[in-house]
Amino acid sequence: MNARTILTIEDDAAIRRGIVDCLEFSGYHVLESANGRDGLEMAIGCEYELLLLDLALPGVSGLEILRALRNARPTTPVIILSARGEENDRVEGLQLGADDYVVKPFSVRELLARVEAVLRRSAERPTDLHETPFPGGHADFSRREIRFENGERAVLSEREVELLRYLVQHSGRAIGRDELLSNVWGISPRGAATRTIDMHVARLRDKLRDNSLHPQILLTVRGKGYMFANAD
Repeated sequence: MNARTILTIEDDAAIRRGIVDCLEFSGYHVLESANGRDGLEMAIGCEYELLLLDLALPGVSGLEILRALRNARPTTPVIILSARGEENDRVEGLQLGADDYVVKPFSVRELLARVEAVLRRSAERPTDLHETPFPGGHADFSRREIRFENGERAVLSEREVELLRYLVQHSGRAIGRDELLSNVWGISPRGAATRTIDMHVARLRDKLRDNSLHPQILLTVRGKGYMFANAD
């Protein structure tokens, strides 16, 4: 069985060496970068299963790398490595779609546990999603349409396709409006009106024939956002 590959982008040589050593000792193949510019190229261009990403990097910041990665490879799992004083950046990273974070200093045991948990979850995540079933029919992302079991169809806009695909790719997890703005609309959530997301969800529910008062497919999770309930 081939070893799973992990990319770590960390500018502190001692921390990076410790990460590489513990991952390799645990059977992983490790790629590494010591700065943001090289790290960005590797994050977009290399083949790997998980990215360990420091936030405070020379050249290009970790958040910039995460934004670029989410645009190019939206399903790639990411764990943020952050210092205790970087809480705001850590929150923004999670809103941009990071899967988890580890606060420095961290133990080898904690890091490996987080890595294993994220890889285990991501194994069930679709990486090249063309369609998805839902009660009463299925959505075809390639054709941009919804097909119902009775033969009727509904056409999706490009943005509706992107929104539904993102929710399906993260099914079972409530997705906040800021994360959707960053990863589906590609804009900064700071100062942006989130009403447009609610309107798009309402239109999707209408096209999916999902009762807006008691939705069964696109759920509203109070205080957290929206969640696709059924990806099976």
